[in-house]
Amino acid sequence: MERVLLAEDQLQSKLRELNAWSRSGNTIHKLFELEDFVHAMGFVNSVALLAEKFNHHPDIDIRWNKVTLVLSTHSAGGLTENDFALAKAIDEL
Repeated sequence: MERVLLAEDQLQSKLRELNAWSRSGNTIHKLFELEDFVHAMGFVNSVALLAEKFNHHPDIDIRWNKVTLVLSTHSAGGLTENDFALAKAIDEL
């Protein structure tokens, strides 16, 4: 995918298409709460495989059964179509 920054109206539209993702500056993020640590790690491994497929990798914070994913296209300096495509794919896991 092309790494072109999205305009503000595009960002708002794309964000409305996602389930419970929030925007903070040049990132989008979501907290996932899993059954326990083992399930959280399994989820993270699934996200890792998906991220490799997309060649786009989230920042990941793991706190026992809670996983926070943060997406931004660092090379573009903000949010691109890549971030929203990966977020949507993660929600489909």
